[in-house]
Amino acid sequence: MADTQESNGPGRFVQHDVASEESWKTLLADVLAREGRLDIMVNNAGVAGGRATSRRLRSRTGRRSMPSTPTASSSLQVCHRGHEADRPGQTRSKGSIVNVSSVAALIGSAGPTAYTASKGAVRLLSKSVALYCAEKKYGIRCNSVHPGGVDTAIFNPLWQMVGREQGKAMIGAAHPVGHMGEPNDLGEVVLWLASDRSSFVTGAEIVADGGLTTGLMRRTAFAAP
Repeated sequence: MADTQESNGPGRFVQHDVASEESWKTLLADVLAREGRLDIMVNNAGVAGGRATSRRLRSRTGRRSMPSTPTASSSLQVCHRGHEADRPGQTRSKGSIVNVSSVAALIGSAGPTAYTASKGAVRLLSKSVALYCAEKKYGIRCNSVHPGGVDTAIFNPLWQMVGREQGKAMIGAAHPVGHMGEPNDLGEVVLWLASDRSSFVTGAEIVADGGLTTGLMRRTAFAAP
C-alpha cells in the first residue's frame, strides 16, 4: 500500500488480487474504514484473449482467460456492500459500478473463445446487478463499457510479434474510424458513467469501439497473438 499525490488531490495505491475473494473483502473493509463509504468502483480486470479456442479451454491460457470474471465477481462484492449501506443507522449514498467488458461480449469469435465467454459474463452480470440494486433501492447503478481495440499493454504480445506501428495500423484498419482507441477515450466514458451526469443510466452497455461492431468485423482485427 502506498500514498500518491496527484494535482487534483490525494490518492492511495493498493496492490490487490482481483481473483481473490478474501483480497476483495480486505480492500473494501479498508476503504470503508478510512472513507466511511464507497461511491465509485471501476472494474478493469482482464487478461489477453490469446487464441484459446473452444478446443483449448482446458489449457493454461483458457483457464487464465475464463477467470477474467473477477471483474464480475467484484461487482457482486460491491452489491453486497449495498446491504450494509441499507442497514438502519447508516448513511445511504449513491454509488456507481462501471465494469469494463469488451466488444468481444457483443459478437462471436472463432478465436479467443475463453476471453469472449468471460467478457460476455461481465456484460450480463452488470445488468443483473443493476436490476437487483434498483429493486432493493440501494441507489447503486451498474453499467458496462465495451471498448474495441485500445492501445494498452494487453496488446504487447502482438507488438512484440509484428512491431508496434505495424500492429496498430493493422488493428486500426479494422475500425471504421481508421485507428485504435487511446486510454483517455475510454476514460472519458467511464468518468461519465461514474458521475451524476449519468444518474438515469443503469444496466446499460456503452459501446466505445470506433464503429467496429456497427458492421462486419474484419478478421484481421484481433487475429493475434
